[in-house]
Amino acid sequence: MGQKELYVRSTSIVACLAAVLALAGCGTINTVFRPDAVASQNLKDSRSHCENVPRIYSGVIYGFCSLNGEPRPEKSLKDQSVSDAAGNAFPVFTIDFVASGVLDTLVLPYTIYRQNKDGSIEIFR
Repeated sequence: MGQKELYVRSTSIVACLAAVLALAGCGTINTVFRPDAVASQNLKDSRSHCENVPRIYSGVIYGFCSLNGEPRPEKSLKDQSVSDAAGNAFPVFTIDFVASGVLDTLVLPYTIYRQNKDGSIEIFR
């Protein structure tokens, strides 16, 4: 196997892993393709200040609601997770917002129907 083929193969593996990781936490996946209770519980666990999430462009709104929460008191300042290190988290959240925006646009007819039929996703405290 030549060096060029190895480079292409490793690049495609990294791209696939990045796509899987992005979709696993993507707001659209959590709000459109999973039950409402899952999205509600996730936002409740993140101590979000949002009271509901409209279904239209719900993935992007879900991302903002995830960021709009109280810090966890049990976390110390030395913990360096993705959600704690604001400087390092910016690219992750940007990728998530862009992916959510694209997927929300693709499922827009369905989410308009669900918004009219079921209303917004309520976050129960």
